[in-house]
Amino acid sequence: MTPVCPFVKVARPDEASSKKVGDNQNKHQSGQEGKAKQESGESATISPKCPFGYDSQSFKLGPFSCMICQALLFESSKCVPCSHVYCKACISRFKDCPLCGADIEKIEADTNLQTVVDRFIEGHARIKRSQVNKDQEEAVGEKKTVIYEDVSLERGAFLVQQAMRAFRAHNVESAKSRLSLCAEDIREQLERMGSTSELCSQLGAVLGMMGDCCRALGDVGAAVSYFEESASFLKKVQTDDLEIIHTLSVSLNKVGDLKYYDGDLQGARSYYFQSLNVRRDAIKNTASSPSQILDVVVSLAKVADVDRNIGNEDVAIDGFQEAIRLLDSLTLKSEEVGLEQRRLSVLEFLKNQLAEKQPDPAP
Repeated sequence: MTPVCPFVKVARPDEASSKKVGDNQNKHQSGQEGKAKQESGESATISPKCPFGYDSQSFKLGPFSCMICQALLFESSKCVPCSHVYCKACISRFKDCPLCGADIEKIEADTNLQTVVDRFIEGHARIKRSQVNKDQEEAVGEKKTVIYEDVSLERGAFLVQQAMRAFRAHNVESAKSRLSLCAEDIREQLERMGSTSELCSQLGAVLGMMGDCCRALGDVGAAVSYFEESASFLKKVQTDDLEIIHTLSVSLNKVGDLKYYDGDLQGARSYYFQSLNVRRDAIKNTASSPSQILDVVVSLAKVADVDRNIGNEDVAIDGFQEAIRLLDSLTLKSEEVGLEQRRLSVLEFLKNQLAEKQPDPAP
């Protein structure tokens, strides 16, 4: 099954250089194909490209980019006196301008530039149409209802790419803003097209990332809501796609973590157990990989840890022992060094938990 989420196309910054040669070859090939079609009388179509270079298939810095987080400007702020512009959250961490080295005397909001950036984002990969009732003539001066329609799924990849750059640079508010726009786009499509697997998986992935943003901002309540909604949409997808299954289990575990640290142990156990069932079903229905088995072990450990904390010692011991048996039966290849390190780390944790078994009360 092919991945249903278009966001897998999003390129990371360190992937850009390795793609340049291939991109040039593809451009040359496309040009030759288009020329051949013209010569043969066929119509040649050219995919639309962003005039500023913000193409979701490659990493580029355009005129609306912050040079610190390398994402589109958010809360554009101008340094005084050098006038270089960055995101407010980004430049607030500096005393000297990162571009020219000038001392920053103060930072001023550049609302005019931010308005241009916001308009650019609103129109990127979209067409703008006026919605007019054909049965009635439009009154003079009457305000038109304007709707935007996506012309390409690349808009989703574009927004997620910008959010990922901002999040990695700790500009979390910027990331959350871009993801919110992406979620709105997908919700509009859901209203028009219904709950297709493609749209549900897209929205589930975006909502999970929004939960990460809220958690980073310390907004636990909002983070739980986003992770729960993410899981609800991903559960609608009937698929054997391992990426979607993993995303679902991770969202459930993250809700469990937040409830665990908030002291709601029963709530935490409920979500950990749901994640465990998702992961168990995955290795039951398909040929399991070592990473999937490790995921099951981690879920077993989480459930067992909560069982111990709520007084179900015997159930906890059974969970820890089952997890150890799975790890002992796991065979890894010599090149899977990262997985082996993870296996040993989890195994050490589990053995320590068994060593801490509560003694039986004296008769």
